[in-house]
Amino acid sequence: MELYLKLFEVLFPVFFIVGIGFFLGKKNPNLDTAFITSYAANFGTPALVVFALTSTDVTFDIFAEYFTYSLILLSSFALIGLIFLVLMKKDFIRELPTFFLPNTGNMGIPICFFAYGKLGMGVAATISSLVILLHFTANIFLAKRKFDFSIIAKSPSFYVIILTVAFLYFGKEMPKFVLNTTMLLSYAMIVMVLMSLGIALTQMKIFSLKDSIITSIGRVILGPIVGFFIIKFFNLSGFAAGVLLIQSSMPSAILCYLVASMYSPKKNVDNISSTIVVSTLMSLVTVPITVFIALKYFA
Repeated sequence: MELYLKLFEVLFPVFFIVGIGFFLGKKNPNLDTAFITSYAANFGTPALVVFALTSTDVTFDIFAEYFTYSLILLSSFALIGLIFLVLMKKDFIRELPTFFLPNTGNMGIPICFFAYGKLGMGVAATISSLVILLHFTANIFLAKRKFDFSIIAKSPSFYVIILTVAFLYFGKEMPKFVLNTTMLLSYAMIVMVLMSLGIALTQMKIFSLKDSIITSIGRVILGPIVGFFIIKFFNLSGFAAGVLLIQSSMPSAILCYLVASMYSPKKNVDNISSTIVVSTLMSLVTVPITVFIALKYFA
């Protein structure tokens, strides 16, 4: 009974805030979330990286270890995505991000924090930092089908991650005023982006239910299975293994849709939109199951 209560305590806040966004989106179908997107990209996401990595006692060794596991994890997701998309005769370049870029930041980090506390949040942020880097590099490159270094140069998250890792490497403490500021910015972003996810569920449409279910299976069902194999292969245990498992189960990130809408043809945007909606809805069932397993076996 205690485990089920813990599961409820972990998931209720996240799904409740998403529900608020869904309610607001239904009440006002024309609700514009462009401000939230701009805030998250320029301020919220960099702040979340700084706060989650430097306020949680995560060492550089832990960061390096789980950054490596994350690289293996996301590479495995990308391989699965390539197989799925080639067999389905889809655009395996522009639509690949929905497979290897899960919503590890705004959905995964708070769930891991509620499940495992500050250290759980730190490991979750380590995994998410790679996802963030790929969002503002590989995601845009694939959507445009063209490499553009200027995109990296204009990304605040790129510089912030490098700076934060430098602090970890040299064992320096982040100034208290920076931590206080980034705490407010990151918590505000988590709330706003979770609400924007709920709003997006009322605005984005499903254009091909069958294809969306297939691609979503690749994301939210095969995802945690791959995560579990990596945990077993590297003989991981404890809360960090649980965080890796939870992060691997997240649905496709809404940022995949936002990037695609700027750089990809409408047909690809529609397919990506469909996958995000269906994978998010499926995650309402699959994520609780994964979190339950994580809490039970990786305490």
